Amino acid sequence: MGFKRKQYVGLGLTVFFLFLLLITILVMMNSIRENLLEIVEDRYYKVNEVTEIRQQLYQRDRNLVHLITDNSGENRTGMDMDENSASIAGISDRLVELAVKLNRERSKALIFQVQDSYKEYSSMEMEIRRLLENGTSQAELQEIYQKELTVRDQLFSSIDEFKGFQESLMNTALKDATETYDNMMIGVIGIVILAILLITGVMVWVIRGTVRTVHSFTETIKEVDYDDLSSIPRMDDGVKGEFGEIAKAYNSMAASMEILTEKEKKYNEDMIEQNWIQSNSSDIVKFYSRHVDTKALTENFITKLTPLMGGDLGAFYLKDEAAAHFRKIASYADGQGRDGFDEGEGLVGQCAAEKKMLILNQVPADYRVISTGLGAAVPQSIIIAPVLLKDEVIAVVEIASLSAFTPGSQKLLENVLETLGIGITNILGRMEVERLLLESQAQTEELQAQSEELQSQAEELQSQSEELQMQTEELRITNEQLEERTRDAELKSEELQAAKEALEQKAKELEQSSSYKSEFLANMSHELRTPLNSILLLSEMLLDDAEHGLSDEQKEFSKVIHSSGQDLLNLINDILDLSKVEAGKLEVSFEEVFLDEFAGRLERQFDQVAKNKKINFIVTKTDDITPIIYTDEQRLQQILKNLLSNAFKFTEEGTVSIKIEKAPEEETIGCPLAGHSDTWVKFTVTDSGIGIPSEKQRMIFEAFQQVDGAIMRKYGGTGLGLSISREFSHLLGGVCKVDSKEGEGSTFTVIIPNLPNGYPAADMDLLEFQNEVAAAVEPSMNDTKERGEVTADHQQEQESGPDRTTVLTGKTVVVADDDHRNIFTLKNVLKKEGMKVITAENGVICLEKMNELDAVDIVLMDIMMPVMDGYETIRQIRQTGSHSETPIIALTAKAMKGDREKCLDAGANDYISKPMKLDQLLSAMRVWLS
Repeated sequence: MGFKRKQYVGLGLTVFFLFLLLITILVMMNSIRENLLEIVEDRYYKVNEVTEIRQQLYQRDRNLVHLITDNSGENRTGMDMDENSASIAGISDRLVELAVKLNRERSKALIFQVQDSYKEYSSMEMEIRRLLENGTSQAELQEIYQKELTVRDQLFSSIDEFKGFQESLMNTALKDATETYDNMMIGVIGIVILAILLITGVMVWVIRGTVRTVHSFTETIKEVDYDDLSSIPRMDDGVKGEFGEIAKAYNSMAASMEILTEKEKKYNEDMIEQNWIQSNSSDIVKFYSRHVDTKALTENFITKLTPLMGGDLGAFYLKDEAAAHFRKIASYADGQGRDGFDEGEGLVGQCAAEKKMLILNQVPADYRVISTGLGAAVPQSIIIAPVLLKDEVIAVVEIASLSAFTPGSQKLLENVLETLGIGITNILGRMEVERLLLESQAQTEELQAQSEELQSQAEELQSQSEELQMQTEELRITNEQLEERTRDAELKSEELQAAKEALEQKAKELEQSSSYKSEFLANMSHELRTPLNSILLLSEMLLDDAEHGLSDEQKEFSKVIHSSGQDLLNLINDILDLSKVEAGKLEVSFEEVFLDEFAGRLERQFDQVAKNKKINFIVTKTDDITPIIYTDEQRLQQILKNLLSNAFKFTEEGTVSIKIEKAPEEETIGCPLAGHSDTWVKFTVTDSGIGIPSEKQRMIFEAFQQVDGAIMRKYGGTGLGLSISREFSHLLGGVCKVDSKEGEGSTFTVIIPNLPNGYPAADMDLLEFQNEVAAAVEPSMNDTKERGEVTADHQQEQESGPDRTTVLTGKTVVVADDDHRNIFTLKNVLKKEGMKVITAENGVICLEKMNELDAVDIVLMDIMMPVMDGYETIRQIRQTGSHSETPIIALTAKAMKGDREKCLDAGANDYISKPMKLDQLLSAMRVWLS
């Protein structure tokens, strides 16, 4: 029986015995319950009922005796009769109910007897009460009562007999219940003992069978030799059930392991054999290069190979080049046999003809027909193999053994023969070279002797012809050189011409590309600055408008608009600056920079930013640095401003510091002007911010790239600051580099040279910087200073009061602009200054309106307009006699190289780039109208 079935049988018997025990207990408990119910609900009720009836009868009898013996007669009333009648009816009903519930014949007979006696007693009682009501004397009543006393006694006797019978039945039921309980306990104990014995027997049977099987399996497993798994003992798979399946699975696994062990053993043997083949092949091949003749090579070869293959005799046959004959030139333990074979003769010749290996196994002892190179010896196994080179047989190897050759020996022979042909050919080649060398030496000696004989005869002729030959040779060489040089010159001329044409084409393409780029930047500058001009002017007007009284919230809105417009302007300037640097055409102006003042400006500029972010800001300047350096202060300030802005932006807590010190000479290596300056200044900006991963440190200097460059990034910005800083650093002859670790902050280092004389003359070709749009992007500082000096007095005139009078009040101004936003802005600004404003949408309309007006005090001229642009309009105005001296201020958003000069050359008096500032525009107008 299987393990699973045994478990099911044991569990089933256990459940069966438990179920049997439960049924027995339930049956006996039900019997006890019925006995108890009979005692409590039946017998006790009947005894109690008959006891109460007896009590009522006693009470009625005492009442009757009391009535008979009472002399006063007070209770002889009709009420007593009524109560007695009710008592009689109640006892009768109870006797009837009791009779109905009786289930034994004797009980029914006794209750009927009680009913009969009760009826007689009731009749006697009713008679006495009736006589008592009729006034019968007490003596008569007592006499009647005494006569009927037997009836009373019979009644109580019947009741006592009935009660005694019921009590006997109760005792019998109680005794039966007790016996049933005792029997139940005995039965339960017996069944429990039987169940325990049976369950124990079943468990012992299951456990013994399981343990016996497991022990058998364990012993089988212990017998396994883990060092040699080629033979594994098997389990008895005749066992039924799960253990039988385990035995079968184990046997199957053992068979698989035996197969795998056999395969592994075979694999190891193959590997050992392969290693043996490879090592011996390598050893044999190594001595190929150590021999210089075929005799020594073949002897060493056959001597080493024959024992390795397990051979007893060996021979080596080499092919003669003159004829198809194979001659034996080496042997191993060979004292007899033939010295050679022709191709196709014997097995050696046949092997050479067929170009394949021949193997003879179990050669008969009396077999003499086969002729081999070993003569009459009869080996057990013979192997004959050809030596091939480019599919040509150059030698044959024959080895004989008194035992069969193994596959490894055959494989070894095949491996060494693959390269033997090359070795033999190399040696034959060297031998042929030596032979030819010897022949050449002999012929040389012979020629030398003949030459000596002829030399004496030729000396005279030679002396005569030498001079002529030398002259001829010189002329020939000279002509060849001239021809070669002529050809080279022609080729180089053609190459130079092609290169020149290619360079000219590239130059045209670059010039055109630069022109397109400049034009694109100009157009983009105009398109962006034109609406930006309105934004900045109108927001500035709203902030300065004291008449309408803007609310604080509206003023805050205006500040945000103005600030946003200014940020956009800075972005445009950054893009233009970056484009100019990339084109190599940004103006650099070298001037004195006082480092103490420069450091102070940086500290004042960022001190409030540090306080707002609750960050420590430290500016340090060492004493070893010169107090004055020569560089472009504006570009240097923009570099450090960008670096400090980034440091504060990416630092939430901690410290931002800048240190100005002298740069060591070794740190200037790699700078564009390394070696051209004696003094180098090092600016180090350090922060404790988020840091930069090493893989992004190179990328952050690219335009529009940031460390936090994701779409949902935390930090804003365009990503131009570091790119501009790097380019400006190169522009100043230095470098900008970074050293940072993610999460530990960053350190940006700027190293620039001190250039009192500007760029070195030797580097001007490399650093060819031209004036581009610096003047247009950022208004000329000199012009601004001049305007400020001239208009200082005029500005004092407009300090307060809405009715102030200035130099602009009452003057007529013509505003020529095709953008209605700019016209609207300028019109409102100038009207507030008390000026009369005339507008024109293009140059033609401007000329028409100026011709219609008697006087025009000043003209604000946009450059890029349809129909007629600003340049042509200015020229036309200057050609008109009536307005040739009218001040004209050019206003344009096109901020490219030469725009300012073009405007002044066309006849404009001043030039202001958009977006303009109101005070700048009004200051310029006051200058030209004062």
